Amino acid sequence: MIRMNRVIIVFILAIVLAFALEGVRHMDSNGPVIIAEPWDHSPITVYIDDKDVPQHYSPSYREEVLNALTYWENGGNGQLVYRPEFQVVETDNADILIMWVDNLEKDVGASSGVAGFTRPYIVNGRFERADIVLETGNYEGYAWRQYGDSSMEYIAAHEMGHALGLGHSDDRSDIMYPRYNHRDNLNPLLFNSTRYILLALIIGAALMISYHGTGWLRYRKQRKKLEDDVFSDSEGDGKNE
Repeated sequence: MIRMNRVIIVFILAIVLAFALEGVRHMDSNGPVIIAEPWDHSPITVYIDDKDVPQHYSPSYREEVLNALTYWENGGNGQLVYRPEFQVVETDNADILIMWVDNLEKDVGASSGVAGFTRPYIVNGRFERADIVLETGNYEGYAWRQYGDSSMEYIAAHEMGHALGLGHSDDRSDIMYPRYNHRDNLNPLLFNSTRYILLALIIGAALMISYHGTGWLRYRKQRKKLEDDVFSDSEGDGKNE
């Protein structure tokens, strides 16, 4: 009986220890910080691959990545213990490489709903380099939905947070919260290809409104003059009688 009790106690302790280790592992992977200071040098070089790009890549995405870098240089979400400084370079031999695919789920087999991922290469507790892959859009059923510029900035800022050593946050308002929502519905490729047509339509509509507005004022003026002449003649006829 005593031996059986000892076996049960050892078994329970093993289960408790397993849960404890799982909790530690979970904290390490999803806590606010993965590595407090992942880079041993500054500035951190960044290569934005806007040359080998997929079909739905928009040239405006590069600017949104630059905005994401500025966000972290200005303090980001306040969770970093250091102030990163970036240097954008034109060679892929950089600390951080940023690239695009059209859709992570279809192109690389990522889980549904993933809009970007970061793969750091860690040596002796420091990042040797980090690859960031962003997608240009996602499928809603069979319909393709292109990410707008503000969506791309949000995704890039989130993935850059991982490249700076941050894990996921439990705070829904934090940039590092593991959820992505569309922030705009404007297709930048469609907008860029049709902006001159849209501009021509806007100018045409403005000219039409201006023309009709001027005509309406002219009509009002003529009607007022006609009314004045008619009523003036009527008053004169009445006095003659």
